[in-house]
Amino acid sequence: MPEFDVNLLLDTGTLSVRDVRCRGECRHRSAEECTAATHLVFPYRGVYVRHVGAEQSVADANHVLFFNAGQAYQVSHPVAGGDACLSLVLPEATLRELAPADLLQRSDEPGFREQSLRIDPRAQALVALLRHGLQNSVIEPLEAEGLLLTLVSRSLGPRTARAPRSTRLRRSLVDRAKLLLASDPTRRWTLADMAAELGGSAVYLTQVFQQVEGLPLYRYQLRLRLARALDRIPQEDDLSALAFELGFSSHSHFASAFRQAYGRSPSAFKQSLR
Repeated sequence: MPEFDVNLLLDTGTLSVRDVRCRGECRHRSAEECTAATHLVFPYRGVYVRHVGAEQSVADANHVLFFNAGQAYQVSHPVAGGDACLSLVLPEATLRELAPADLLQRSDEPGFREQSLRIDPRAQALVALLRHGLQNSVIEPLEAEGLLLTLVSRSLGPRTARAPRSTRLRRSLVDRAKLLLASDPTRRWTLADMAAELGGSAVYLTQVFQQVEGLPLYRYQLRLRLARALDRIPQEDDLSALAFELGFSSHSHFASAFRQAYGRSPSAFKQSLR
């Protein structure tokens, strides 16, 4: 079986969008790869690690990743289960128009200085709406293009961009914490449990994670759970059962968190996809 399943969702000449799913069977680093064009990649399921030279970035549903044209990279899957992403390619002129200048490298070929940026819940919701809408042919190309450009602007804009600015050791600790959360996303972790697993103090872990990611651990985990809900709601008939499966204490807790993040209830979101 092929390692990747790639489905072209939209190609208009202005932009192209693909749904990319990876089985993620290889835990070690892959062979070196590179892309011919710069991709903005929005993970929506699972987790993997992208390596560029000595740097690495954990790819999960709280981030957009930048695959720069011609830049060598490797991928590893330390957590079983594979992953799925929405991959977007924009023309060079469009990318330069949308991206703040300080995010781009100073070169003829447009590329990003950072490997990834954190996105907010509204951007996550746009990823889900676009993917479901394009897969089910219930969204027109013109509307899809507009929403995709909105997604890029929101993801790169100063309101949501949070580039980690810290030492490599601190970023490594945060990456390990992300992978720990991804390894058992429904577990109700305590800081003591996480600190014991990672080797360090709970206070230090809390402070470093907040500094690097710009939000506390519990909210980061909540957003991962809600991103899983965005992916699964269209196929689920029993949203209460889904809430418990995702680790929420009750359906009302799930519905409240979902509404606060995305501006509508889970059932209203499901209805909108129809």
